[in-house]
Amino acid sequence: MSVIDTTRPPSEPARQKWDTRPKLLIDGDHDLCPGCGEPIALRCMLEVIDEMGLSQSAIGAVGIGCYTALTSLLDTDMVQCLHGRAPSVATGIKRMRPQSLVYTMQGDGDMVNEGLQEIIHSAARGESITCLLLNNGVFGETGGHMTATTVIGQRTKNTLEGRDAAYHGHPISMTDLLTPLGGVGYVARSTVTTARDIQRTRRYFRKAFETQVAGKGLSFVEVLTMCPTGWFLPVQEGPSYLNETMSPVFRIGEFKVDGQIFTPGA
Repeated sequence: MSVIDTTRPPSEPARQKWDTRPKLLIDGDHDLCPGCGEPIALRCMLEVIDEMGLSQSAIGAVGIGCYTALTSLLDTDMVQCLHGRAPSVATGIKRMRPQSLVYTMQGDGDMVNEGLQEIIHSAARGESITCLLLNNGVFGETGGHMTATTVIGQRTKNTLEGRDAAYHGHPISMTDLLTPLGGVGYVARSTVTTARDIQRTRRYFRKAFETQVAGKGLSFVEVLTMCPTGWFLPVQEGPSYLNETMSPVFRIGEFKVDGQIFTPGA
């Protein structure tokens, strides 16, 4: 076995031997800010859809946010929705095309601020759709102000002192709202700050889609994502800031599987 000498530069440049992009990703380039966690989450979703052999039946209902710019790169059918209305649009799609894999893609501003009633009523009805929440606690697309999920003390670009409960109120946890509802079959929350977290996110996506395919009610996956620009932080500090501020408040894990409720970390 040959030994590679790592004490000096290689004599030949490294070469990529295969294409590592997901099959459902049309192009690897995007214009989101450096350090953004949303492209990682969407890559996980695309990989799982392809691995499950559901690419031809997948239809996405997309909200309004930074992630909307990624829709031209995703090789699945998609419908652009008004602010907050993705779950209602997805409901209509699923009822007209019950054999399709129907998912929503929304940010915290879109889902929790603009369309809170849409997701709650869809969950209470037990609509057989999968809802994805990309939660960074900030309206990244429209200037960096707080959302309904910004945690106490978390800073945003125009609230550098951090959220104050007495002045701004308390954050809303979507897993706590959706888990008790009888129409919900699966609820989980993950993040994308480490390789281990990314693999867990992929696992949760698969379980959520399996819940939909089995007709066990609405499935919901929340992914905590980095937004160094909206948090007004250096790019390299994004993952650690997320782990220090958001993760302790928004617990990571599975909250409901096949109708059975769990308490992560208990």
